[in-house]
Amino acid sequence: MSSTGSNAGMPPPAAPAVFNMREMRESLALAEQLAKASMTSNKSRAHQLQQLDANNNNEGEETPRTYVPPKQLLLYLVRMGSFTSAPKMVNDDVQDDDVDFEGIRTVEDMKQRCRKELAALPPRIERNFPSEKPVNSIRLLQWNILSQSLGEHNDNFVCCPLEALDWRTRRYRILEEIIEYNADIICLQEVDHYQFLSRALRTQGYEGIYFPKPDSPCIYIKGNNGPDGCAIFYRVNDYELIKVETRIVEVWRVQSNQVVILTMLRHKATDRQICVATTHLKARQGALLSTLRNEQGKDILDFLENNIDGADCPVIIAGDFNAEPTEPVYSTIRSDPRFGLDSAYRCDGIVQGAADAGQEPPYTTWKVRGEGECCHTIDYVFFSRRQLSVGQVLPFPTGEQIGPDRVPSFQYPSDHFSLVVDFDLLPSSDASQADVVFNKLLCV
Repeated sequence: MSSTGSNAGMPPPAAPAVFNMREMRESLALAEQLAKASMTSNKSRAHQLQQLDANNNNEGEETPRTYVPPKQLLLYLVRMGSFTSAPKMVNDDVQDDDVDFEGIRTVEDMKQRCRKELAALPPRIERNFPSEKPVNSIRLLQWNILSQSLGEHNDNFVCCPLEALDWRTRRYRILEEIIEYNADIICLQEVDHYQFLSRALRTQGYEGIYFPKPDSPCIYIKGNNGPDGCAIFYRVNDYELIKVETRIVEVWRVQSNQVVILTMLRHKATDRQICVATTHLKARQGALLSTLRNEQGKDILDFLENNIDGADCPVIIAGDFNAEPTEPVYSTIRSDPRFGLDSAYRCDGIVQGAADAGQEPPYTTWKVRGEGECCHTIDYVFFSRRQLSVGQVLPFPTGEQIGPDRVPSFQYPSDHFSLVVDFDLLPSSDASQADVVFNKLLCV
């Protein structure tokens, strides 16, 4: 039979490219070596430029260059964690529709509800912090609450009883921790039960904003409650929402799987506008992923600059940065001259004259997985030191309080601990003086 039609005589279409995991692993190994070499070279080169700058002799000198992986590998990296052969199962956020908060109006009402739901469990880990905050201060809570789908099915917490991850009780342990500290603003990550939190916190006078990851690993897990993402809640009696901006964070002009929420809030007591942003950077260790996180940090800083109203606007960026203080993204955020940012917990130690002044807490996450015990400092609350000062911070529980099985546990619902900071707004005229003070305190 002769061929007819418009495709006659045309060559057959090319077969679709087959993903080769072995080749990808080889590319990853090579890229890791190149990224590590680039980081080592850049540290040495940066030191040389600092010396040249000190001698005013760096004209025409090139700044260090960062290794950029090939685009195909980059596309894999930004989805690593979601990359799977499993089909997507994008479910609606409906698993808490049976929960009724009718009649709950006060903090004590909600605490009683939590106590009732948690009656069979041991008491939560207590941390000494006043529920009443100073007048006109800004109290912010930062917390990666642990996605229910990931915690129950993916994270392999080998010392955590499965019953401790039962959502029917864990949701009230999360709520109990949030309302305990009477925060004005709440920044959360790994939120995959936003409707539950939104309805519960609305009874306490909060409204919220939620932005999911574009390709959340949750949606590949059977029985999920939708994607995980970031959320910001604020007290409507004390703050007016001026605007919200969201962004899928980019890495070398390629969209990653991480997001950032930016809010502009008017502090009604002082009529000052403040910018509060939250994010959750890429996880996993290694030079290549560390480099990727640094690029994500740069993208977020540019995003802030493009959306902040006014040069004297106070800025707070809170989140799970998945990076120790030794990683480049930590110094990138703190050294950016546009905002003059520093870490609240680091600065609190300096202000209080602590023995470990100028150091971050020894851990913000402490868990036991199949590969062993993981104890890291990767969660931060960064603030603009020209407009804000740190009043007090919530201390972390001791290892004895946490227990040998670490977290999550029956006593604590996440593998990350919450951070709480009281900020004081500095008068605009005091901005330059604030820089002088913090320079003296070695906080820059």
